[in-house]
Amino acid sequence: MTLTKRDLVLRVCEDTGLVQQHVLDIIQRTFDHMIKALAKGEKLELRNFGIFEVRVRKARVGRNPSAPAIKVPIPERSVVKFKAGKEMRAAVRKLPPKLAAKPSTQPPKG
Repeated sequence: MTLTKRDLVLRVCEDTGLVQQHVLDIIQRTFDHMIKALAKGEKLELRNFGIFEVRVRKARVGRNPSAPAIKVPIPERSVVKFKAGKEMRAAVRKLPPKLAAKPSTQPPKG
């Protein structure tokens, strides 16, 4: 199962008794501020959750799988890396391996 933003809003509403639209606004603004910080190249640290940081992936040469002889230059680019926090890692370790490797049964939303 996938936890969506909508699911997150509903869970927070149940826990707090706040109105859904108010919770949605707060969560969206939180995400917006996180995106702005990362877009500036800042490191985003959420204690016990994890650390998001922007790193530069080096330029490299790739290959087209349908035409392996053709080399495709892939330029240098910035990517977001995530490192899970201590509490998250501990919680995930408790998950049985069969559940962790279970593929999603629902098609991706588009």
